[in-house]
Amino acid sequence: MVFVTGGTGFLGSYILRELVSKGYQVRALRRGNKEPHWIPRDILDKVEWVEGDVLDVVSLADGMEGADYVIHSAAVVSFFKKERSMMYQVNVDGTANVVNTALELGIKKLVHISSVAALGRKENGNHVNEDTKWEESRLNTHYAKSKFKAELEAWRGSGEGLPTVILNPSTILGYGDWHSSSCAIFRSAFDEFPWYTPGINGFVDVEDVARAAVALMESPISEKRFVVCGDNWPFRQLFDTMADGFGKKRPHRATSPLLVSIAWRMEKIKSLFTGKKPLLTRESARVAQSRTFFEHDRILAALPGFQFTPLEVTIRNACVKYQADLSK
Repeated sequence: MVFVTGGTGFLGSYILRELVSKGYQVRALRRGNKEPHWIPRDILDKVEWVEGDVLDVVSLADGMEGADYVIHSAAVVSFFKKERSMMYQVNVDGTANVVNTALELGIKKLVHISSVAALGRKENGNHVNEDTKWEESRLNTHYAKSKFKAELEAWRGSGEGLPTVILNPSTILGYGDWHSSSCAIFRSAFDEFPWYTPGINGFVDVEDVARAAVALMESPISEKRFVVCGDNWPFRQLFDTMADGFGKKRPHRATSPLLVSIAWRMEKIKSLFTGKKPLLTRESARVAQSRTFFEHDRILAALPGFQFTPLEVTIRNACVKYQADLSK
């Protein structure tokens, strides 16, 4: 029996699919009747759903009762100031609740889904691996800080006797809800967003992260972290490949620090009138201009036979599925 938090989210839903396909009994936490439409119905019907969230310790206890393993993927990803307090609550306090409940119920192993953001970014760009130490930097978003603090809770649980493994995925790509999470990058490419930034970032297929999470759950490995990154690409290459996948115009305008600073300020003003979240914030603008490379050697060594899906394949397959949705 495996209990999954964040089961209706982008990554969490693919973790459910991976577990069900491997024959596990799966229980997942959800709020309301929300279901991931991108996951086949025959998979979702095999999941036992528990109503609640990670801030509700009663629902966590109900979900973990009788479970052997917990995969904690619930989190809020936001660069919007108005959601900052809620993000810290869910990411930090929610993880503390998961850890405490798992300790109390004698869970055999916790797989904590963190982020490469929790390892920090540096001003001049750098190579990041599992041994990278957190350093304060203006490139560290509040999301990064919340995930760093969430990891401290996971490591605390490990110190108190809960076998724990931590995954640090880079930006996750694939087919999901293109109105939210990193899937929104595909919508920007489809809408022929004309700008590109000079930044470099790590990207990974959502199915690869799900496979890695379950494989590490099954393994005897614990008390270790793993960066999960398929490849490091310039943002321009990413948008070009997505645009090609949709048959759309590639971005053709290069940004500069000045233009980006003007853009996020204009987005902020626009959001005041529309009430919608800004497409670009000061934090996300800084990340888009940074040049960070993420290394994946450790997970390839730990999981013999594991391979990452080429990003070109990930993007091509996702573009086909998003276009199919539009034609329905």
